[in-house]
Amino acid sequence: MDIYTIVGFFGMACIIAAYAYLTFNAAPNPFVLHGTNLAGAALLTVSLVEHTNLPSLVLEGFWASIALYGIGKALVERRRAS
Repeated sequence: MDIYTIVGFFGMACIIAAYAYLTFNAAPNPFVLHGTNLAGAALLTVSLVEHTNLPSLVLEGFWASIALYGIGKALVERRRAS
């Protein structure tokens, strides 16, 4: 097992943790949720650049884009609330 595979496993753990956080928390913090998803997508992308799997790489691009949108939306909502 090389370093890229290990990094990929950490990315996978981030995404699973974010999904569990969303599922088990009645009022999840969007920064925690989307930040963890973004970190997971980034780590998996590092792994996928070395061990190329194009469909998974594209999926991580969409995953990261959605996470960035979620963070942006949460920032706008926080600004409106204050």
